[in-house]
Amino acid sequence: MKRILITGAAGFIGSHLCDRFIAEGHEVIAMDNLITGDLKNIKHLFPLERFTFYNHDVTNFVYVPGKLDYILHFASPASPIDYLKIPIQTLKVGALGTHNLLGLAKEKKARFMIASTSEIYGDPLVHPQTEEYYGNVNTIGPRGVYDEAKRFQESITMAYHRFHGLDTRIVRIFNTYGPRMRLNDGRVIPAFMGQALRGEDLTVFGDGSQTRSFCYVDDEIEGIYRLLMSDYTHPVNIGNPNEITIKDFAEEIIKLTGTDQKIIYKPLPKDDPMQRQPDITKAKEILGWEPKVGREEGMRKTFEFFKGLSTEELEKTEHRDFTAHNKK
Repeated sequence: MKRILITGAAGFIGSHLCDRFIAEGHEVIAMDNLITGDLKNIKHLFPLERFTFYNHDVTNFVYVPGKLDYILHFASPASPIDYLKIPIQTLKVGALGTHNLLGLAKEKKARFMIASTSEIYGDPLVHPQTEEYYGNVNTIGPRGVYDEAKRFQESITMAYHRFHGLDTRIVRIFNTYGPRMRLNDGRVIPAFMGQALRGEDLTVFGDGSQTRSFCYVDDEIEGIYRLLMSDYTHPVNIGNPNEITIKDFAEEIIKLTGTDQKIIYKPLPKDDPMQRQPDITKAKEILGWEPKVGREEGMRKTFEFFKGLSTEELEKTEHRDFTAHNKK
């Protein structure tokens, strides 16, 4: 049995990671300051002896008694609505939080993994995106607070790996979806499904020709788990290479939900990437991993989850509107 610290544990991906490691028979120490996470995602784990929760902000000093075998740093706002609202906290959790946890990993002699992101590629000039691509990021743009926080995470993690000999892993996560996504987090899938469930027209930004590649959460967790257990220390893309335009995806959602909403168009947010598709050659060759869940099956499971939300949760959903921000 291994002892694992997972930060951002009450979030979407973090909570699924907690489930996976508990299912594998390990002890999980979950940490989250709940700024974007929700305890309902992990409440089913609270009765278990092998599960402990700390309400803590990792930008402050992190102390965990006893041994730690693995530290997975998944704490960070991850949606545009969140990091546009709390830009300083987003930068701090990527910089100070990562530094604190790397120090903890060094002290505990624990294997350390960071959750990086496809956003480090910015609005890419290379398609699909390979791990060798350095990216096209606007450092001072509104999305820069998230993009640069993640790029710094990768840099300091590799510095600890090279200088201190720390055992590290870097996973670059592409668009992931599934149960436990927040309906009000501003990302494409919950935004579209929330609008469909409320009987609203679906909002597409720009002309809808920009592309995304969506990976179901079960596949994402499997890829992350395999990378952690591997011997590979450089970044690895984990995502689904099945690319689709946002306009076509909106039409798929209308068909899935059985609604008769229209698609309405609004200005494209500043620095919004026009293409997003992972090259997963490394994941296939090194980890023997590739996604198994098709978009139709994954979207159906996700829609069933959202349909189970209360009317109150649907009504309090924030609209994914960046128009005002674009004017600044």
